[in-house]
Amino acid sequence: MYDHSDKCLGCGAPMTPPFLDLNVTPLANSYVSPDRASAPEPSFPLAVAFCPACYLVQLTGVVDPAALFSEYSYFSSYSTTYLAHASEMATTLSDRFKLNPTSSVLEIASNDGYLLQYFKRRNIPVLGVEPASNIAKVAQERDIPTLNRFFNAETADIVLRDFGPADVIIANNVVAHVARINDFLKAVFRCLKPGGYAVFEFPYLFDLLKHCEFDTIYHEHVFYFSLAAVQTLATRAGLRLVDAEHQSVHGGTLRVYLTGAAEAPRPTLRLEAMLEHERSAGLTNPERYRDFSRQVADIRTSLCSLLHSLRAEGKTIAAYGAPAKGNTLLNYCGIGTDLIEFTVDRSPHKQNRLLPGSHIPVYDPGELLRRQPDYTLILPWNISAEIIEDQAEYVANGGRFILPIPKPVVLSGKSQPALV
Repeated sequence: MYDHSDKCLGCGAPMTPPFLDLNVTPLANSYVSPDRASAPEPSFPLAVAFCPACYLVQLTGVVDPAALFSEYSYFSSYSTTYLAHASEMATTLSDRFKLNPTSSVLEIASNDGYLLQYFKRRNIPVLGVEPASNIAKVAQERDIPTLNRFFNAETADIVLRDFGPADVIIANNVVAHVARINDFLKAVFRCLKPGGYAVFEFPYLFDLLKHCEFDTIYHEHVFYFSLAAVQTLATRAGLRLVDAEHQSVHGGTLRVYLTGAAEAPRPTLRLEAMLEHERSAGLTNPERYRDFSRQVADIRTSLCSLLHSLRAEGKTIAAYGAPAKGNTLLNYCGIGTDLIEFTVDRSPHKQNRLLPGSHIPVYDPGELLRRQPDYTLILPWNISAEIIEDQAEYVANGGRFILPIPKPVVLSGKSQPALV
């Protein structure tokens, strides 16, 4: 189930030693049934390295995708913030590429149809490709045409046969998951119409480093992309990177535009400026990564000290959310039920289960008001504004929130940060 690699998964060059080691951890989305609490959990090394030859930041080993994605617990439609982002994206792409009922949109890793629904409302033909059978079923029940498959060369053959080449291919938060990235991009190239565009979104390495977002590192995320690395990968697959936009979701995301057109447009000035900014910020230089491990260790020390101090004062502590990033944070920091009594999450697919590793129980959000803990650690800190607004009654009753990233912050009753 786990394949360690000494060579870059992009260019094949020998890899340097990892610059960050998060130890051996369970899979971040492998939520545990209470009746399996005493059973061993599959756990794997979680370390990250930088390839100086092609600038690709990547895990030093890969877990079998079938173990990660055949059944999945993340449903995109449970975040109102992300639904708003999806609606905006559909509008932007429809306008930019003048999509209409004669166009076609293919989405890879389409989840529960959270994005394609907005294209379908415009009468634009759509097709989703989603490997998780439980999630693909939900999309199909919502009348979103969905292939329950991993996207690869064989799936590309099926898409071309039954749907045809697409004007736009979207892959949000999936390219970072694909270990065989060169084969994936070549399959994307094949499925594009002449002059068509591939639009990818993924967490941005620049933000990860700047804000010390180490909790976004887990086994599903094989790669942590800079634009420089994407440009190299795209060229190898016959694609050209022509534009990029920074998005605020997920703590800092890039939206990139690629085309396989023979007469591709010149890269935008925005893209050229972003590439230069990366170079000046050191993202193509191994030195930039050397201090990252120390910063991560500092967050662990500060957060654990804060939580232990609050517990020593007799305070009760819960958490909000059950995201994959939260499980990286909790397991690396060694935080369990001795510090955090429970967490809550809007997704019924996670409720009444245990977080992997820490075994913190997950309940519905109403439990926060029923128990009214003194402090609540927000694990999906990237949507903290949405959570705080939704939990106004908890705050009014005296509850206080804690944000862990980029450094532990206790929010006042008015949700203003007070640095610890």
